[in-house]
Amino acid sequence: MMEFLKELYGVGILFFYYMKWLILVGLPILYFGLDYKFNLIMNLLWGYSLILVMKDFIYLVILKRKY
Repeated sequence: MMEFLKELYGVGILFFYYMKWLILVGLPILYFGLDYKFNLIMNLLWGYSLILVMKDFIYLVILKRKY
């Protein structure tokens, strides 16, 4: 079970590392430009992506730290 959780955590890190900007910018375009139907799961992913982008901004600009 612990091995599965570690693998799931790694997949989540990779997924959001590459997809956070696409989700953050693309979902409002889908909703307001293309009349996409509102979806709770996509809204949660968008909120999580927003939190990750804000975290990156705080780390890079305010705290002046690199990963």
